[in-house]
Amino acid sequence: MQTPTLEYDDAGAGEPVVLIHGLGGSANVWGAQRWALSREFRVLCPDLPGCGRSRPAHDISIETLVDDIVAFLDHVEMASAHFAGHSLGSVIVQHLAVRHPGRVQRIALVGPFQVPTEAGLKGLHDRAHKARDGELTAIADATVQAGTSAQTQNEHPELAAFVRELVMRQDPDTYARTCEALCALTPAAIDTLRGPTLVITGDQDTTAPPAVAKEIADRIGGSRFVVLPACGHWAPIEQARLVGTLLFQHLIGDTP
Repeated sequence: MQTPTLEYDDAGAGEPVVLIHGLGGSANVWGAQRWALSREFRVLCPDLPGCGRSRPAHDISIETLVDDIVAFLDHVEMASAHFAGHSLGSVIVQHLAVRHPGRVQRIALVGPFQVPTEAGLKGLHDRAHKARDGELTAIADATVQAGTSAQTQNEHPELAAFVRELVMRQDPDTYARTCEALCALTPAAIDTLRGPTLVITGDQDTTAPPAVAKEIADRIGGSRFVVLPACGHWAPIEQARLVGTLLFQHLIGDTP
């Protein structure tokens, strides 16, 4: 299905849940969770501009990406929805919840951060240059190496290969401009958020390490924090079943 700017998957019926992927991904990052949640919810997974099936956009910033999601909600005629975001998607959800609180119900932040670290900024600039030089394969290999756990790489190479394929399929210019948008990022005022929130990260996530994710959880009233075992930054893929279970429990209000 398609909005004026975004292609998306739409499955199930019930309360709406919107799942937003991160840098280097597409709606397919959430494939396992879409199936698990669609038994009780209407699950919508958009491809961000220039990712998956969606056309590239002329300008990309966190502000424009939030605006794209608001336009998406308007297109599917939803006043509000539950949201989950992975990585960049978690940043979009944070800013969406702050800017448009009336449109956001429960939220889940997977592999979340607010702004890149100094090392992260350097890495993003490097990736932007490589993408424009046609080196997406090198970016994909580095993403697997640094972004997935040792267990994923050694015991589930098919999952590592899926992450690699997702990155290799990116539009190079869009990928570069999204990296630059992250470099220009300012943190969302998450201290103002009070709704039910689930924060998830992996024990081997170097982009959103447990200490960083825990600080985000501590700043949001009413949040639950979970660290996943044997998991890097690509939690919806590396720990697909567990992420699906946690999201389902969170959305139905059944949490410890």
